[in-house]
Amino acid sequence: MMVVQLTGCGSGWASVSGMSVLIDTDALGRRLAAGERTVLLDVRWKLGDPHGHDHYLAGHLPGAAYADLETELAGPPSPEQGRHPLPDVGVLQAAARRWGVRDGDTVVAYDDLGGLSAARAWWLLRWAGLTDVWLLDGGLSAWTAAGGTLESGPVTPPEGDVTLRPGALPTLSADDAAALPDDGVLLDARAGERFRGETEPVDPRAGHIPGALSAPTADNLDAAGRFLDPSALRARFAALGVDGDRPVGAYCGSGVTAAHEVAALAVAGIDATLYPGSWSQWSSDPDRPVATGP
Repeated sequence: MMVVQLTGCGSGWASVSGMSVLIDTDALGRRLAAGERTVLLDVRWKLGDPHGHDHYLAGHLPGAAYADLETELAGPPSPEQGRHPLPDVGVLQAAARRWGVRDGDTVVAYDDLGGLSAARAWWLLRWAGLTDVWLLDGGLSAWTAAGGTLESGPVTPPEGDVTLRPGALPTLSADDAAALPDDGVLLDARAGERFRGETEPVDPRAGHIPGALSAPTADNLDAAGRFLDPSALRARFAALGVDGDRPVGAYCGSGVTAAHEVAALAVAGIDATLYPGSWSQWSSDPDRPVATGP
């Protein structure tokens, strides 16, 4: 599979095998200046920082609605399902309508973390059947560095009418993740020290799924927080044994940043499947084995 530029959309768009992934600040600015209907989602969230909505209120892209990762982009946490299980599609649809999404809309998600949290919205909306969903490459910092303005305060868009249907993207269960290393590649998107079991700040046990390979999401980005170019990403994943022929899965702590791994693989031209329960689900089951070390 090759990365292609979408015809008619300008050089600021990148799509892979029909999967929309990245839009740059120039392309987004042109859309907004032309009045083309675009739903902007601010998905600021960080592990250990519960103040994403406050950051949004202090300054966000003009017209952007706030998407709450904990309550709108995830279901209630539990040991059985993990810290950020997939939300009920009815809950997600109600949230998307509050964000003003209509059927056929272009949706662009961003954050201030290199896309590590916004990728959850990108993946989730695609899983729910939307196809015109993009990540703003470089996020908030790229927007302001390019001279884009911010506005403060809440945004309440007119109610949308979008209809969501789950299952447009495949997912892995815990059993699927356990079996995948036998004939495929399972990538662990967490920081290396968590993969190796040297530290575990939030989940019940330290370590990783046996047979998984360490592929921290931070290595998908350059120093400015933008995605590496497709050739660099292909080289990164090829070094981990991802050849485009074997199935690929990705997990993280709770299924959030693993969506970023799926996005980076898509930019590289590689299909990958998310394990939503991720380590938070796996490590909560005492019957699941745990590996440590490199």
